[in-house]
Amino acid sequence: MNIILLGPPGAGKGTQAQKLVDERNMVQLSTGDMLREAKTSGTEMGKMVAAVMDRGDLVTDEIVIGLIREKLEAGGDHGGFIFDGFPRTLAQADALGELLQETGQTLDHAIELAVNDEILVERILGRAADAVAAGGTARADDNEESLKIRLMAYYKQTSPLIGYYHAKGDLSSVDGLGTMDEVAAEIAGVLA
Repeated sequence: MNIILLGPPGAGKGTQAQKLVDERNMVQLSTGDMLREAKTSGTEMGKMVAAVMDRGDLVTDEIVIGLIREKLEAGGDHGGFIFDGFPRTLAQADALGELLQETGQTLDHAIELAVNDEILVERILGRAADAVAAGGTARADDNEESLKIRLMAYYKQTSPLIGYYHAKGDLSSVDGLGTMDEVAAEIAGVLA
């Protein structure tokens, strides 16, 4: 089973992806993790990624698709893939669809973690305050100004994917503001 988790920053995509990894033996394909792994791998693709990142440039969609292709073609005994942080744009969604088709796979579900922005901002600021209160440090981007910038980027670039996957009949929406277990239960219901 292959799924995409959609939702704005702080909606809980990473948390829910990890639960699916633990409970369903799925493989989380996080573009950030894949890029860091490729950069140190020594492979041809890795050398290309390292060169781009070392210049401070953004990695192209073609490189990211190449990394995803490597993971899809590697096979293995697992419960499918969770696409985390990809696709972010309509062009990337088209490229992913083509890649899945080329590798004989399908996208089974695009799951939107629906949230209210005001409550989301409160949640993120609370997470930052909790981290500091526990003697740790908050994420650098867990502040109201950074979150507003991240939300604007999400709505400009990524939110059109909700309509895209809805039109394809692949979209399910769950309440992303429930507890971690409530959201996980809703996702499990979609996947059942």
